[in-house]
Amino acid sequence: MIYLDYAATSPVRREVLEAMLPCFTENFGNADSLHGAGRAAAAALQAARDSVAETLGVRPAEVYFTSGGTEADNWAAAGIARGEEGRILLSPIEHAALRTAATRRSHLVCEAGADGIVSPNHVRDLLAKEGGVSLVCVMAVNNETGCVQPVEALAAAAHAAGAYFFSDCVQAASACDLKALAQACDALALSAHKIGGPKGVGALIVKKGVPLAPLITGGEQERGLRGGTSNVAGAVGFARALALAQAEREAFSRHTGSLRDAFEQTILAALGDRVRADGARRVPNISHMTFAGGGPAFLNVLDLKGVACSGGAACSSHSALPSHVMMAMGRNAEEALAGVRFSFGRETTAEDAARAAEIVVKSYLRFAEG
Repeated sequence: MIYLDYAATSPVRREVLEAMLPCFTENFGNADSLHGAGRAAAAALQAARDSVAETLGVRPAEVYFTSGGTEADNWAAAGIARGEEGRILLSPIEHAALRTAATRRSHLVCEAGADGIVSPNHVRDLLAKEGGVSLVCVMAVNNETGCVQPVEALAAAAHAAGAYFFSDCVQAASACDLKALAQACDALALSAHKIGGPKGVGALIVKKGVPLAPLITGGEQERGLRGGTSNVAGAVGFARALALAQAEREAFSRHTGSLRDAFEQTILAALGDRVRADGARRVPNISHMTFAGGGPAFLNVLDLKGVACSGGAACSSHSALPSHVMMAMGRNAEEALAGVRFSFGRETTAEDAARAAEIVVKSYLRFAEG
């Protein structure tokens, strides 16, 4: 199998696993217990929080560990800037976790361009027209197309209207400068398993002074806002993975970008106007391509031929509905069902990318012939 679905998940890095192992064996205590074993676990948890804060350039008290990006998105949508006038403005390309949670509050949706980019001017005009918006949500990197949003300008538009700005940064952690994003945002979400960390852990970063309602009651964990026994091993692994990802992001971008570009060029040259690379200003590790007449059946063909890829977010992979991201970019329903997301990682080789491109071309030509 040639694995080209790193945007869905990635293997745990050896360095991350080694950092986590003591938390399962000699340092297995409950971080809230008052005895020695508990204090040792609490120290490991605090060290992980300090590490995440240092990597992002925020305060440790602004780091809230979660079970992943979905929970962080839900918490942000439900818990930030609530109130009688606490409406949410979100983009139409958000992850389902944010979109679904936002429907529980009064909300409105802005537009995205055909290139997959949300215009700060459009957001600014909409905020001036509507009023009463307390939270603006636009993800830093779209999880389907890889399009990089102008977060700093979008945050400035939100702040000028008196609103807070939240960004889902889950897909940004490998290739984007998270310190710059964290500086611009009032809150952001991250997930470990996209960057070589364990599944089931992530973080919601909320700046000091931003109102945040509790997510889970019944415990004093996470400053009393998210009850439940702390996942110390997960937090330790997440912190290590995040530090490695940010330290290596330039090398990662060069490596995956060269593979992605060669991969796309091979397919585009062979298939011409029967395929299109979607989106602009993309992170280097994601390629979303629309194949004329493609769809779930073509994905199945690629799977059988040994190429692991996806039609978009893994969380929505069982849905028969067209991609809401493609629809927001002006595509019709047929086109929005014909997209394939290929995503590259540290472990992807040039041979993998070249072989996968060859398989995609040959498979599509046979598929199109019926």
